[in-house]
Amino acid sequence: QGRLVESGGGSVQAGESLTLSCADSGYGFARNCMGWFRQTPGQEREGVAAMDRRGKYYGDSVKGRFTISLDNDENTVYLQMNNLKPEDTGLYVCAIDWGSCLGDWWLPKWYEVWGQGTQVTVSI
Repeated sequence: QGRLVESGGGSVQAGESLTLSCADSGYGFARNCMGWFRQTPGQEREGVAAMDRRGKYYGDSVKGRFTISLDNDENTVYLQMNNLKPEDTGLYVCAIDWGSCLGDWWLPKWYEVWGQGTQVTVSI
């Protein structure tokens, strides 16, 4: 059975950058919708970015700062995060929704497989 493994999180200062990775060991990113979510204590998971064969999709809070990409050869999805802000702090989790991304891709309920997450902390 496959699994998703995130890495790349850390503690940075506002304005700095991080690149998160999500390695797929059996599901096949290229055929599905791949999403990144942000989880903070007491809050619902927030859809940050997603992509499928048709395009890439971003939440309003990260547009222009975050970039999602796929390396097919390495079966890895990346989230390049630039100009980080304290409100970007959270546990970043990648997930797969079988098939293409839906119009409301940011809703966690559509995603069937989840990783464990990697923590990102942004300080002033």
